[in-house]
This record gives sequence, C-alpha cells and structure tokens, in this order.
Amino acid sequence: RVSYLDGNFWVDLPMERAGHNLCKKAITNILSALVEAEDSGLDFADGMLLTHLGVGLSTQPEYMFVSHASLERGRVSIVGGDDSLEVIGSPDMTLEVISPTSVDKNTVQLRRLYWEAGVKEYWLVDSRESHFAFDILRRGTTRFVPTRKQQGWAKSQVFGREFKLTRETHMHGLSKFALLAK
Repeated sequence: RVSYLDGNFWVDLPMERAGHNLCKKAITNILSALVEAEDSGLDFADGMLLTHLGVGLSTQPEYMFVSHASLERGRVSIVGGDDSLEVIGSPDMTLEVISPTSVDKNTVQLRRLYWEAGVKEYWLVDSRESHFAFDILRRGTTRFVPTRKQQGWAKSQVFGREFKLTRETHMHGLSKFALLAK
C-alpha cells in the first residue's frame, strides 16, 4: 500500500495479520449491512482510494462511508461511476485498524489529516491483543476527540447508533471480534 500524506509517501510493505483482518471484517460486515438496510449512502471497503487535495491526502482507508447528503451537497464526489478509482473530498466516516507498522500513521498522521479533510468521524481500532481498543473519534473544534463510552458503548453521530467492539479467543487460538450495535 502506498499513501501520500501531507507531502510524504508512506509505504506499507508487511502483509496483513490474521487478527487485523478478522477485526476489520467484523466491523465492515456490520456497517455495510446497516448502510444497505437503511439505504443511507455508499460505503467502500478496503482498497478504494480517498483523495483530498486541499490537505495533501491520498490513502486507502480500511473502510469509509459517504452519506447521500454528503454527495448531494458536494462534500464528496465520485467521478466516473462504477469505473471510479477514488472518492474525492470529505467522507462522513473512515476506519483504520492499527497494525504494528501503522501506529504513527493511524494515530498521528491520519488522525490529523482526516480532521483537516473534514471527515466527521474517524473510527480507530487497535486489534493487537496487548493494546486492544475501539474509539469513535468525532470532530472537535481543532481536532478529533474520543466519544465518551458507557460500559464500552460509543455513540456514532454519523450512524445514529451506539456501537461496542468485543474480542474473545476463538477456535485455533485466533481472535473473534464482534461489532455490536444498538
């Protein structure tokens, strides 16, 4: 993966770890089903490019959501229809799952650039066993701020629901993640 972050190229060479992939899948499956059931917009899984020229950002979030309202207001454009290679502008929500090689990229660089790009919510997840954390970061006046949790539940203003990410050890010693919504 190659990203352009505020004048610098970032290259992620390592392959994705099983826990990282399973965590991302658990989250994106639930969010995609929610977006489809409510017909609230478009969501893009891993691999779709997000570009915001104003802040020097070109990257592939693990997941991003764009509401119909954001498309209609011109906050986001998808030029080329089905053949489009990128989302241009300010999506409503982005997700990043931290890996051992992406801690600085996800917690510092993308956190700042997504805020500068006008992203409404930044979901930041650390799937590593010793650092497991799930945060929904919302726009503050000068930076993203974590949404307060109540018994592990965090409210998403973008989706109008509360979410909780759980992790347990599953068969074969792998983690089993579940994104709960209410």
